[in-house]
Amino acid sequence: MTDELHHSTEEELRQHRIAKLERIRARGDEPFKYTFARTHAIAEARASFEKAETAATPDAPAETAAALAGRLVSRRGQGKSTFADLRDETGKIQVFFGQRQVGEEAYTALKDVDIGDFIGAHGMVRRTRAGEITLFADRYEILTKSLRALPEKYHGLTDVETRYRQRYLDLVANPETLDRFRARARVIDLMRRWLADRGFLEVETPMLHPIPGGATARPFITHHNTYDTDLYLRIAPELYLKRLIVGGFEKVFEINRCFRNEGVDTRHNPEFTMMELYEAYQDYLGLMDETEELLVHIIENVAGGAAFTYQGETIDAARPWKRMTLFEAIREHAGIDLEATRERDGAGRLAQSAGVEVAPEMGYGAIVDEVMAAKVRPQLVQPTFLYDYPIELSPLAKKKRGNPALTERFQPFVARLEIGNAFSELNDPMDQRERFVEQVRLREAGDDEAQYLDEDYITALEVGMPPTAGLGIGIDRLTMLLTDSASIREVILFPQLRPLK
Repeated sequence: MTDELHHSTEEELRQHRIAKLERIRARGDEPFKYTFARTHAIAEARASFEKAETAATPDAPAETAAALAGRLVSRRGQGKSTFADLRDETGKIQVFFGQRQVGEEAYTALKDVDIGDFIGAHGMVRRTRAGEITLFADRYEILTKSLRALPEKYHGLTDVETRYRQRYLDLVANPETLDRFRARARVIDLMRRWLADRGFLEVETPMLHPIPGGATARPFITHHNTYDTDLYLRIAPELYLKRLIVGGFEKVFEINRCFRNEGVDTRHNPEFTMMELYEAYQDYLGLMDETEELLVHIIENVAGGAAFTYQGETIDAARPWKRMTLFEAIREHAGIDLEATRERDGAGRLAQSAGVEVAPEMGYGAIVDEVMAAKVRPQLVQPTFLYDYPIELSPLAKKKRGNPALTERFQPFVARLEIGNAFSELNDPMDQRERFVEQVRLREAGDDEAQYLDEDYITALEVGMPPTAGLGIGIDRLTMLLTDSASIREVILFPQLRPLK
């Protein structure tokens, strides 16, 4: 195993490796194998050896026969002996290649093996005199020849742009990235099992919508050639899931992608993963309790307890979580009482007195939302539910009992991140039509995030939807919390990036 050529360009290094590939083929070997019969994953081999050590004696030292495969990630050659590190998805192990053990011809052929190649090796797992668990190879084979060198800073690829654009290099170079996405899979699995155990049925609804709905957002537009019609990538599955409640299902959920044609920042990606559920005969207060139970269950199982650290701050998710109405939170953190007025200009003056900029096109609801984002959310470090939102902000939520200016809506916040949204679902078709008409008015006035009028959905409500509560949880943001990731791009395998010029 010779070192890479120094001070060479990337293409020169590639050509150097292609020459090695041709030498391998000239020897009658195939550098892109079809299969390899592993006996163990690397972690399994290490565990098997450590178990054997417990029964070992001076006359019968521990050893485990193994055939291991993985990517070569480092090497140290000296004379007739070479040590290398082999990594698979489960971990890393040292491999010893000795000329006497593998044979002179095979040992000489090691010069055509590079860091980054996949190899398979057979031998015995033992400890070296230095105490390191090592596979002492008696034979090996090249499984895949890597034609491009790994990043120069292999042990910790740090360039963010490269890590996101070439996630495969990030995964190779940074084992913690694999761990982050294992944690994401764990979050989804825990959520799915928790819901199934409580009688929720997992369903799939369309990704292509004739009318975008279910959230306030700008959609992506595409075109179906056969029907010669525009369609929209879904911004939320909400209206289809509630059609299922109309049809007779009582507890449904979906975990899948949503698409919103919006800005990109540390909390937003145009393509993201959402879990949405709907439960008949439930309201937002009962669902708030269930949401708290679900989130704490996931946190405890992923973080190992209710307390965890996010970006240097200790978060205590132990129940019960703090609960405040939205207007209580604004009074506490912004020092103004927006509940005392329903008039747009008055609300604007109050917001400006608190140091919040108000654009001329903002209505009352948008002003309240802006104050919340600027003054309240930055203070919501510990888990908190905000509830009872203005009707202007919630066109799909039921009016609050006793106060029709508000809706029965809540949002959970943790470490300043909004990780969910929930309502007592509006099931009055006449009220829903009026709300949609108002959204249409806003759209015609220039608000391209306002919702569309969906006649079929109103027809479904006229058939009758029982009292229902619904919840959406952002999988990406929840994973951010539990992997201490500052950006949503860290928890999406292939995030959207600005095109290269």
